[in-house]
Amino acid sequence: MTQYKYLLNETDMPTHWYNIVADMKTPPPPYRHPVTLELLGPDDLAPVFPKALIEQEVSQERWIEIPDEVSDVLKMWRPSPLYRAARWEKALDTPAKIYYKWEGVSPAGSHKPNTAVAQAYYGKQEGLEGFATETGAGQWGCALALAAQQFGLKCKVFMVAISFQQKPYRRVMMETWGGQVVPSPSTETQAGRNILAANPETSGSLGMAISEAIEYAVTREGWKYSLGSVVNFVLLHQTVIGLEAMKQMEMAGDYPDILIGCAGGGSNAAGLIYPFLKEKLDGNRPNLRAIFVESTACPSMTRGLYHYDWGDTAKTGPVAKMHTVGHNFVPAPVHAGGLRYHGIAPTISHLLENNMAEARAYHQNAVFEAAHSFA
Repeated sequence: MTQYKYLLNETDMPTHWYNIVADMKTPPPPYRHPVTLELLGPDDLAPVFPKALIEQEVSQERWIEIPDEVSDVLKMWRPSPLYRAARWEKALDTPAKIYYKWEGVSPAGSHKPNTAVAQAYYGKQEGLEGFATETGAGQWGCALALAAQQFGLKCKVFMVAISFQQKPYRRVMMETWGGQVVPSPSTETQAGRNILAANPETSGSLGMAISEAIEYAVTREGWKYSLGSVVNFVLLHQTVIGLEAMKQMEMAGDYPDILIGCAGGGSNAAGLIYPFLKEKLDGNRPNLRAIFVESTACPSMTRGLYHYDWGDTAKTGPVAKMHTVGHNFVPAPVHAGGLRYHGIAPTISHLLENNMAEARAYHQNAVFEAAHSFA
């Protein structure tokens, strides 16, 4: 008889996050200052992020302990289930075994709370009043609003204008958890006013929303900026996905030949893939394939250049070496709002450049067709 789901107990939850940088032969290129373009130090990030997150961003440690207070919140929905898509295998007439990790069990409906809870915890420890952030489709904004409520923090969300119009239910969810949401670009920041003056009809972009969120945070006492993808401390927090999946694959008596994850900034895919990829970096599974899949509407990995670029439109945040289509890029207003970021996580770019991972891009129509088949 076919087993469809593999479930772990709360006692099986990971106790540490996995930092893939520790197992890379060479570390990713360092960040640079947005104004001087000199190498960026931890002190330069202090106005933007909580101290504990900066320490995690620059850490070379392989394993970083998950605070009990973070695990206690995550246990409301974690561990998440692993499923075998056996009926889809039959419909596709494929000899492949297809497994998928279901992160939709979180209150916010995605993987995003895995890092939002950690960031809110460290913000509370630092005595912050609140966080400002950006969101595309709204998943990240919902996650941070949820996490902020858990730790008694305020949450300000700049939501990409086209998604603000297309996805009002996400806005309502953020507001239900106490978040204050505005469409970006807005008139609340100088960055937003400048963008609107140049193009009043813009549909917005994640780069624009990031600029507004950073400006809002650094100009207010007791506020910091929170980011839902791209930087390594976010990808680090998401490795609970892959660490759980490794235990569940053991339960299934299987091990993946190919790992696939969708990537906007890269945290979802990295969260699943990085713990498994350790085996490839160690030389134990040299043939393991890791595929990061992006939208053709914003093809940073497959058509972008690998060079230093700003992480936001107004050039206020750190400059990272990554695959990018340019910080001024304004993508088409496709439905997958979270996959419209102009760059990709520097650690993912580093793996791609070193032939440790692959990238693919698909049009949303093909993705919808595949989703319909899966359903």
